[in-house]
Amino acid sequence: MQTFSELPISQYSKDRIAAARFATPTPVQAAAIPQALLGKDVLATAQTGTGKTLAFLIPIMEQLLQKDAPGVVASSGIAALVLVPTRELAMQVAEVYDALRGRQLGPAAVVVGGISEERQLTALRRGARLVVATPGRLEDFLERKLVQFRGLRILVLDEADRMLDMGFLPAIRRIASVLPTKRQTMCFSATLEASVAHLVHDYMKQPVRLAFGSTLKPIESVRLQAFEVSSTGKLELLQRLLAKESGLCLVFTRTKRGADRLAMSLTREGFSTATIHGNRSQSQRTAALTGFQKGRYRVLVATDLASRGIHVENIAHVVNYDLPEVAEDLIHRVGRTGRAGNEGIASIFIGREQRSDLMQIERTLGIRIERVQDASLPQRQARAHIAPRMKAGVKSAMVALEGEFLQTQMEL
Repeated sequence: MQTFSELPISQYSKDRIAAARFATPTPVQAAAIPQALLGKDVLATAQTGTGKTLAFLIPIMEQLLQKDAPGVVASSGIAALVLVPTRELAMQVAEVYDALRGRQLGPAAVVVGGISEERQLTALRRGARLVVATPGRLEDFLERKLVQFRGLRILVLDEADRMLDMGFLPAIRRIASVLPTKRQTMCFSATLEASVAHLVHDYMKQPVRLAFGSTLKPIESVRLQAFEVSSTGKLELLQRLLAKESGLCLVFTRTKRGADRLAMSLTREGFSTATIHGNRSQSQRTAALTGFQKGRYRVLVATDLASRGIHVENIAHVVNYDLPEVAEDLIHRVGRTGRAGNEGIASIFIGREQRSDLMQIERTLGIRIERVQDASLPQRQARAHIAPRMKAGVKSAMVALEGEFLQTQMEL
């Protein structure tokens, strides 16, 4: 399949896909959508950033457009449920659906914590056919008998491994126990760990297994580079990287406090910066993400909350300001750039004492990360390093980043 127009779907869906400016399917989409349209259960593993959202939304749209689907008594009620790990991802799935659905389909109901419960209940009462939810809030609604799924046809588990990492397995099991057994189930995951395999065994029927590339390696469109820099020189090096980059930049820190401090420092230096982490309110997180998507903020500083919860197609550069705690988190961070066939850059800052940590990440992931030696010294260190060789009267000196030309003014 070379274009979405080749899909065996309604002309309405083709027109809506074209209007949303989706033209060429990714490999995941080209393989998963035809199988899902046949009603088969689908288990797909693929690297972050390969277009899995559209792979399940198009089949869901086709189901919702069918007024008299075989075996369905009535076309009212919730027909599809998408479970995701984070509020941000839920809202972004709903946004993609809104871009596709047009006037023949109603909006999705987003059921998540941290935002108005009444607004979510209103969307359900108005007859939403698609629900996008995080497991915790949906389980709460089910216990209070605020939602029911008697007419459900499709269940999607998106970012399944991430949901299990976050401890949602008990909630997922309780939710699945009240869903119709006669349904189509699609599971999309970056990895196929043992816990995910158990979900497959318990809730899927002879799924079509689709796997694309190594799920423990960055996609080929991302260039990885590592800079060795002291803790006191990281901010200066980051500023120079940001000054060279014209596109959107996503910067990862390990802690929430570190994210706040870094964002404040960048703002003081004149960079339009927003912050997103677990201690921010939902309205603050939404404002930050929306502003980043629309270009009001060029830099977004985040903790690993955003490594899978943010889907912005045009992020040019991901900076790992702090090394992640586990190797797999690097893949999910890096996967925020180089999406949908675009090229991206991912930079990693390490201190001298973290060389062995970086090498361990390389061994775990089976990759080689380029070392950018010339940029390993920030400005203050560079001056100290080359000062003995400088002629009298030199005011300053900097070590150029790769591809960067620096002209120093000298008073001789």
